[in-house]
Parts: sequence; structure tokens; C-alpha cells
Amino acid sequence: MKLSTRGRYAARALLDLALHQNNGPTSLKEIAARQNVSPKYLDQILSQLRNAGIVRAMRGSKGGFSLAVEPDNLTLLKVITVMEGRTAIVDCVGEGAICERAEECVTRDVWADVGTAIDQVLGAITIGDLVERTKNRSNPPCPR
Repeated sequence: MKLSTRGRYAARALLDLALHQNNGPTSLKEIAARQNVSPKYLDQILSQLRNAGIVRAMRGSKGGFSLAVEPDNLTLLKVITVMEGRTAIVDCVGEGAICERAEECVTRDVWADVGTAIDQVLGAITIGDLVERTKNRSNPPCPR
């Protein structure tokens, strides 16, 4: 499984919002500048997160984006699932097998185990955890 920029940038934008949440709503322009992301692309990502109920948008001169979910209650699994869809590494794993060999395929079992491991890791890390990790580092979060 390889994450697209949508998933990675969504995680970074949410971390940015969490780090600055005490300052009120954050403008798209500010997030884009701090994260070195195109404002137009970031707007698409934040719209998707807004539709999922993860962020809220406020209009006006003091408007911007803020988290609609507490950082400690927002897992990376939720973020990646919203942005990327399910995390299965192959199509034959998931809801309803697409291969007639699914029942006897041993490698499918391995791919399912890998997917479960990915879900467990992503499900165990929250945006709040990323905030703590950021605070414990002397350098800023990775821009990639």
C-alpha cells in the first residue's frame, strides 16, 4: 500500500490544525504556506475532510478551518480511510472476494494479515499523538 499525497497532506493539515487550534480558525492560506501545499489542492482535501465531519469551515474575516473532532479521538486510520478508501493492499481482500480461488488461496491470507497490521498501526495513532510527537522534537514536522 502506498499512500497518495491526498492521505499524507490530509494528515499534515490535521496536525497543523491541531497544533494551532488554540488560535481559533486557521485560514487555508496559512495551512498551505506552513505545509508547502498548493492552496487549491489543500482546499479539495479540506472539503473532503469537512464532508466527513472531521473539520469545520467558518466564513468571514475571522473564518477558516478548525477540527470538528478532538485530536485524541481522531485516528490516522479514520483519516486515511476517508481520503484513500479501504486500506487493503490487494483487491481480493476485503468485502466479498473477487477471485474464485479466494477460499483456497494462502497468499490472500497473508495479504489480509498485512492489511490488518496496517489498520492496527494506523488505528492506534491519533492526531493528538502526532501533536505530542511534534512537541517532543526539536525540528518541525516533515514537509513531505
